[in-house]
Amino acid sequence: MAELTITFLGTGTSLGVPMIGCDCRICRSTDSRDKRMRSSIYVEAADFAWVIDTGPDFRTQALREGVRRIDAVVFTHSHTDHIMGLDDLRPFCFGEKELPVYASPETMRDLARVFTFAFNGQNRWPGYLRPLPHIIEGPFRLGEMEVTPLPVLHGRTPVNGYLLRWRGEPVVAYLSDCKEVPAGVRTEIRGVHHLIVDALRYTLHPTHMNVDEALALARDVAPRQTWLTHLSHDVLHAEAEAALPPEVRIAFDGMKIEI
Repeated sequence: MAELTITFLGTGTSLGVPMIGCDCRICRSTDSRDKRMRSSIYVEAADFAWVIDTGPDFRTQALREGVRRIDAVVFTHSHTDHIMGLDDLRPFCFGEKELPVYASPETMRDLARVFTFAFNGQNRWPGYLRPLPHIIEGPFRLGEMEVTPLPVLHGRTPVNGYLLRWRGEPVVAYLSDCKEVPAGVRTEIRGVHHLIVDALRYTLHPTHMNVDEALALARDVAPRQTWLTHLSHDVLHAEAEAALPPEVRIAFDGMKIEI
């Protein structure tokens, strides 16, 4: 039985797949792996369970995966496809419990603006969201997990990826939205067990890595396994994966990494 499980709640880009109004072959695919909700992962161990990002699909994702416990939420950045499901965490605040929320100063500022009703301390009625803000200024712990922020660039926007160390081992580097990964971050994640990385499409994009750029990063940092995520409707799962080396796979909604 796995002691640590990483579940991909979603592996899609901001528009999701299928995309509204599109009749391309990927959007019409009957392969369940080509159905992609907005990107997020759920991290579950015996002592602590938490989520990275809560996009607009979060409620559906949590119901699909039978999520019963969330002890904290960690945000990469404040773009709509990563934060708009925050209020769906209300059931985890029942009993007037506060839910720790971890984010950079800039992201926390945006969360407090968008979700003023939760952060202003005025609506403390039973059943309401009760965020407990934690500003990320360096590595922090969630149960046995040490979480290290990885500053990367999502176009011109600075965002956080995260390195997860569990019992001293670098088990996961999560870079869901990035175009540039600085040398210091590459050094930090070199040799990680699982690299989860943005690979939006095949052609170049100004704010996301494409498949070739993600593969180049994987060759540089040499993880044991690489998982491509934040995928658009340009990537057909079966066709794309068949062309990849065995140490690189395409993540899909509901997939689990068990450690």
